[in-house]
Amino acid sequence: MAVTRTVRTTAGTTTPVPGPTGHPLLGSALDLRRDPLGTFLRAQREHGDVVRLTAGPPGLRTVMYCVFSPEGAQQVLATQAAGFRKENVFYEEIRQTAGNGLLTSQDDDYLRQRRLIQPLFTKKRVDGYATAIVHEAEATAAHWRNTPEVDVVREMDRLALRTVARVLFGADVEAAVDVIHTNFPVISAYITGRAYSPLRVPRTWPTPSNRRAERATRAVYEVCDRIIASRREGIGNGNGNGVVGTGGDDLLSLLSLASNEEDGSLDATELRDQVLVFLLAGHETTATSLAFALHLLARHPEPRARAREEVDRLPPGEPFTAATMDQLPYLTRVLKETMRLYPAAPLTGRRAVADTEIDGHVIPAGADVLIAPWVTHRHPAHWTDPDRFDPDRFTPDQESTRHRYAWFPFGGGPRACIGRHFSMLESVLALAVLLREYDLDAVDTEVPVTAAVTLQAAGRARVGVRARRPGPGVKADAPASP
Repeated sequence: MAVTRTVRTTAGTTTPVPGPTGHPLLGSALDLRRDPLGTFLRAQREHGDVVRLTAGPPGLRTVMYCVFSPEGAQQVLATQAAGFRKENVFYEEIRQTAGNGLLTSQDDDYLRQRRLIQPLFTKKRVDGYATAIVHEAEATAAHWRNTPEVDVVREMDRLALRTVARVLFGADVEAAVDVIHTNFPVISAYITGRAYSPLRVPRTWPTPSNRRAERATRAVYEVCDRIIASRREGIGNGNGNGVVGTGGDDLLSLLSLASNEEDGSLDATELRDQVLVFLLAGHETTATSLAFALHLLARHPEPRARAREEVDRLPPGEPFTAATMDQLPYLTRVLKETMRLYPAAPLTGRRAVADTEIDGHVIPAGADVLIAPWVTHRHPAHWTDPDRFDPDRFTPDQESTRHRYAWFPFGGGPRACIGRHFSMLESVLALAVLLREYDLDAVDTEVPVTAAVTLQAAGRARVGVRARRPGPGVKADAPASP
């Protein structure tokens, strides 16, 4: 059974917004708690491309307007982006924990930060981090020699964190990784729990959850502040260049030096806010893409063979560089198809500034608006057999005929992800290193997922690994010793 919500526009017309009836008292709250991604998929299948969902008891009820079509996503993120702001509960919870960095800042703050930081993410600059990326991927490959089976979710989280921390902190990577790896899951769970809760107690109350989160946040702040203070002192003494193994400066040094006449520079708090955003968004998102790419390849022999053959055609003995990515078009398609099926940011929210018509329906001013790559990437009007893994959906011919926002894992419009090229480069090169060294077999054929700050595996994703090249004490094409 469905209900509709009629909204009157300034022109006096009315437009019904459909949605599920849900529980008489709780609306769709129980469905969203049990299976948020499945709930949004069903909403689109049963009610269309603009759906009104309610969740929570009367007096504490949340109302959201879900926009599922590529055209609607483009409108919210790009063509009418100024009319949809990052002012919902979810972004406020991130802002309270991770500060006012690029992910959460708005208006003049955002424009100033973007102008200061954008020059650090040019293709040329990012390509200079290829050596650091390959170094960490090869270290992971070497670690796998000790086991015939790995959980790619855990392994790729560690790899992506080490990579972004090396690029950020250079020689100080070891001082940060363990602290961040231990505490970020606590922080992420805390943000998600508060964002989805109809009743949020003040953060200052000494509840067990608040105290755990406060300890975790303080630990991450302390390690970041210590490295930032050391780096700024070194820059003041003329020794600010932290080498990341690329022949270039580490990103923290570059952020510390970033300035212009119009925007000034970033102070210590602003630096920490940007570092936290890069650590949070830059490692969890890439880790998700890498883990599910490996798991999908392990489950699908033909795409795995094609990707492996492409890697094997690379010149033997030559180190992987940024230019290597151009020689791996099929592996790049594997990654894009992975990000279609498992977008690292499966849901994203905004708040409508004014009444806005989308896909023939009216979103009222002040409404919470949800955009769902998880759903749009499976939209049956734009994707044939949408649950099937098929990297050839991303051949140039196929991409040229598809709506720009049928696939948008990096967002879009003026707030599109600044780290898109870094994430793609890291993912393709890391996959190439691991496929060069190992063949894969799926152990867990299905991996349940849920939505937190990023897409999260709700179980293990174990993959058998067989060494393809001799290593210390290992025969090629034989399982590594336990």
